[in-house]
Amino acid sequence: MHHFTYRDGVLHAEGVSLVTIAEEVGTPFYCYSTATLVRHYQVFRDAFGDLDPLICYAVKANSNQAVIKTLGDLGAGMDVVSEGELRRALAAGVPADRIIFAGVGKTRAEMSFALEVGIRGFNVESEAEVEALSSVATELGKTARVAFRVNPDVDPGTHEKISTGKAEDKFGIAYEEAPRLYARAAELPGINADAIHMHIGSQITDLAPFHKAFTLMGELVSALRADNHTITHVDLGGGLGVPYAGTNDIPPHPDEYAKVVRETLGRHDVKIAFEPGRMIAANAGILIARVIYTKDAGAKRFVIGDGAMNDLIRPTLYEAYHDIWPVAEERCGGPERITDVVGPVCETGDYLARSRKLPEFKAGDLFAVMTAGAYGAVQAGTYNTRRLVPEVMVNRADYAVVRPRQTYDELINLDRLAPWLE
Repeated sequence: MHHFTYRDGVLHAEGVSLVTIAEEVGTPFYCYSTATLVRHYQVFRDAFGDLDPLICYAVKANSNQAVIKTLGDLGAGMDVVSEGELRRALAAGVPADRIIFAGVGKTRAEMSFALEVGIRGFNVESEAEVEALSSVATELGKTARVAFRVNPDVDPGTHEKISTGKAEDKFGIAYEEAPRLYARAAELPGINADAIHMHIGSQITDLAPFHKAFTLMGELVSALRADNHTITHVDLGGGLGVPYAGTNDIPPHPDEYAKVVRETLGRHDVKIAFEPGRMIAANAGILIARVIYTKDAGAKRFVIGDGAMNDLIRPTLYEAYHDIWPVAEERCGGPERITDVVGPVCETGDYLARSRKLPEFKAGDLFAVMTAGAYGAVQAGTYNTRRLVPEVMVNRADYAVVRPRQTYDELINLDRLAPWLE
C-alpha cells in the first residue's frame, strides 16, 4: 500500500499535488511519502509482536537523512555497509547502539571509527576480516560484538544480481565453516562472537527459501551452543519483496513471514534482528519526470522524458519493472500505445520502460515512475554530465526539498585541473 492517489484529476502524494511540486521544484525529482514509510515500518514491526525484534533499516535502500530520521524516530535501528552510511545515520540522530555495520569489505579505518562511536555490532564475512577487527579493537582497548554472516547456500529465486546466499555468491562464510570460525573468534582478543547473521538476497516473494535458511540458522544456534559458544541473537537479514505493479511476484504479508520466523527460531531463545530496506522504502517513493518529445517508429512509440537511466538505473541494471502512471488522470481513460519510455542519455540502455502498453502521452505531460523509493536516488549518477536530481518528502499537506537539485557549478567544480593544464 502507498499514499499516491488521484484527487480532482491529478496525482497526489498524500495531500500534495505533484503538479504543484513539479512547478516549484522542476523535473525530474524523487518524491517520498512519510505516511507510507511509517505504515510499512509499523506493519513489519507489529507482525512480530512479542518477539520484540531489533529492526535495522537497510540504509543502502534509501539513504536520505529525512528517510533515516523518520524511521529512527519510530525506534528503528540502522544496517549500514560503509562509514559514509554510518555517518549519515549518526547525523540523522540514530543512536550508535542501534546501528549494525555489515558489508564484505570493511577497512581498518572504518572499523576504528565504528568502534570509537560505539555501534551495536559488526556482521563479519571472512576469517581475515574478524582477525583485522580483533587487531583494531585491541589497539583501541575495545571489544567488538560480532556476528558471522553465514551463507546457507539457499537459492532465493530472485534476480542473479541481488542473490546473496548461494555458495557462488561473494557474501559470508560457508555454513560448514561456521563451527571452526566461531572457535577461532573465541581465541581472538577484542572479539565477542555472540550472534549469527544471514541474508540470502533481495526481492524474495516466496517463503520457502526463508524457511529453509532460517531452519539452518536454528540448527547452527544449537550446534554452536553445544560447542560452548554463547549465542544471544540471530540477524535474519532482509529480502522480503514488494509488489512491483505489472509483475506476477506478489510477496507474502509480514504476518506470514513472522509465522515462518516463529516456526523455525521461536524455540531457540534468541533475540531476533532484521534489516529490511526495500519493503519499507520502495513503495514510499516515486520518480516524477516530464515528456520532452514523442516519436513514432512503426508500431512502437517512443516517449522521451527528462528522467533517465542515470536517475533510475534499475530497469537497465536489473531488468526491473516499474509501473508508469500519468500525473493527469484524464490520460488513464484515453487511447493506449505500445511504448518505450526513454531518457536523453546517449545509450541504448537508457530506458525506464520497454514495450509497455501506456497512455498516449504528449510533450509536456508529467508521468510517475512508481515503486522507486528503494535503490533509486541512491544509485543515481551524473553520466552525460547530468545533475543529480532533487528529493522531496511529503508529510500530509506539506512538502520539503530534502536534497536540492545539484547545480552545474557544483557538479563541474568537483574536477580539478592538473597543474600543467592551468
